[in-house]
Amino acid sequence: MIKNSYKLLCLLACMLMSLTLQAQTKAEKQGWRLGMQSYSFHKFTLTEAIDKTNQLGMKYIEVYPGHKLGGKWGDVTFGPQLSAQTRLELKEYAASKGVKIISTGVVVTQSSSEWEPLFLFAKDMGMAYISCEPAMADWDLVESLVRKYDIGISVHNHPQPSQYWTPDNLLNAIVGRNSKIGSSADVGHWRREGLDQIECLKKLDSRIISLHFKDIAEKKAGVKEQEDVIWGKGILNVKGMLQELKRQNFKGYFIVEYENNWDNSVPDIKKCLEYFDIVTNEIL
Repeated sequence: MIKNSYKLLCLLACMLMSLTLQAQTKAEKQGWRLGMQSYSFHKFTLTEAIDKTNQLGMKYIEVYPGHKLGGKWGDVTFGPQLSAQTRLELKEYAASKGVKIISTGVVVTQSSSEWEPLFLFAKDMGMAYISCEPAMADWDLVESLVRKYDIGISVHNHPQPSQYWTPDNLLNAIVGRNSKIGSSADVGHWRREGLDQIECLKKLDSRIISLHFKDIAEKKAGVKEQEDVIWGKGILNVKGMLQELKRQNFKGYFIVEYENNWDNSVPDIKKCLEYFDIVTNEIL
């Protein structure tokens, strides 16, 4: 009787595992994970951003420093200053919505003394990496903390005067450093700076940790900013970027940063995700 019960439990476990694998999208099987950048919802609280991430069917969120928590925490903001109790409760809140906080960023420190508390915070929150733009003088310290805490560093490329605005500058800074140090590739910023986003991805082959993924409008005379648009409607060649990442066998996070239609962006983001599914089903 015990043996039969054990066999039945094993059979049920195998069936559950099979169903879970079948439920995975092609992108997930490839190791591609879609997450939300909470700044897309910066007009709302973090708890509301987590709710919207859940509404969109995404499982991961990258939280920008200083995002107001809202809910029971009111105007308390996200960062290393959070108490142990608030950290625990926030993780539990996210988990109740099927969402995991996998990173924070984009962090720009004012002092080298800020790095270890930041890593401790990331470790305590169960993060995979920190999206940031380290000062050049801090690299030895940052790399030592990557090893100590086993937390990745994903370097963002804000436009000039950011020192990391080109892939070449980033590669020069991290050459020979730990493999958990790489790029938080913002494909929109590259194009706005006159760079070819696919060529930039090629240069960073094997050093991409995550992406701030987006599509942007064509440059118009007299308009300073090329605004974010629904994926597939802009000039970034989303399919071409995904094909290049497939060639690299990239595995990591596509962080959705949609900086448009701030008050009601969920319908637009939903269309972005639908386009992502269409393209990944074609190429994977």
